[in-house]
Amino acid sequence: MESIETDPPPPQLRQAQIPLPSTTSGVSSSENKANFTLVPIHIVTEPSQLPIEFLEPSPEKQLVVGFDCEGVDLCRNGRLCIMQLAFTDAIYLVDVIEGGITVMEACKPALESNYVMKVIHDCKRDSEALYFQFGIKLNNVMDTQIAYSIIEEQEGKKRVTDDYISFVGLLADPRYCGMSYPEKEEVRVLLRQDPSFWAKRPLSDMMIQSATDDVRFLLYIYSKMMDKLTNLSLWRVLLRGVLYCRCFCLSNNNFADWPPLPPIPDGLAGEDSVPQEEILSVLYVPPGKMGRVIGRRGASIMSVKQSCNAEIHMGGAKGPPDRVFIIGPVREVRMAEALLRGQMMDI
Repeated sequence: MESIETDPPPPQLRQAQIPLPSTTSGVSSSENKANFTLVPIHIVTEPSQLPIEFLEPSPEKQLVVGFDCEGVDLCRNGRLCIMQLAFTDAIYLVDVIEGGITVMEACKPALESNYVMKVIHDCKRDSEALYFQFGIKLNNVMDTQIAYSIIEEQEGKKRVTDDYISFVGLLADPRYCGMSYPEKEEVRVLLRQDPSFWAKRPLSDMMIQSATDDVRFLLYIYSKMMDKLTNLSLWRVLLRGVLYCRCFCLSNNNFADWPPLPPIPDGLAGEDSVPQEEILSVLYVPPGKMGRVIGRRGASIMSVKQSCNAEIHMGGAKGPPDRVFIIGPVREVRMAEALLRGQMMDI
């Protein structure tokens, strides 16, 4: 009796629910609840598995995508393992370990393009990993952590030093999503127990779910934030996003080969506040001086942060250990530089 050959079963179809803003006529998305829709989750190991409009950015088909990266000790010296892309009709998990340089080279034009807006929460380390591991200069990001802070300022709330909202906190805020995310803590516990969690293959159900959860809400949050941002505030968000992308990516040519800073749009001069140029300054700290910069229990660096309307970031355990990164209006950045240099002086 002859055996009948059968085709192998199709891979398991994975799906996720993503919230989309309501489009009820005459009512803004900020006044509507989310409409959830079921979309497929694609595991990508080859460029051909990604949408052509993403691989070939164009001004005729501009995109907005949710974006995130996962890895082992994600930074210049770590290992980028997964890159997540959320579209309105699908989620793509780019397996960097399996796809390697080929799939990342294919994604490079979109990640550097002005025609693809990448919506991400805190892009600094993701950008650093992309730059040092694959030579990708992340560009045109809408960083929801930055946007949250600027919207708070826009609405008259006093800026609190080092009060950066977490992604879990942003999701829980009813103005933007109102969703709890307890699974995030479960993954954090696993990462503490096994730092190589994201490098394991094949991808487990928990890995796929966690990677998906980190991007499936981003487009909805983006729409909520865009409803709130004035033209001036939006320009500040995009400018600060460019500076965040550069933050830990040390450059010997002052970022001359990076995409330029977004210009001040026409018509902003008539708004309530005059646009201020913002810059990134990278301050070198000589050997043996970082302790003075930080101070006992962080008192010295906190004093500088409270004295200036500028963001001050340290490399910390991931490095670089001998640099301080300052982002903000030119005058405030120069003031921070002077105060920090003063702390480094021998008395």
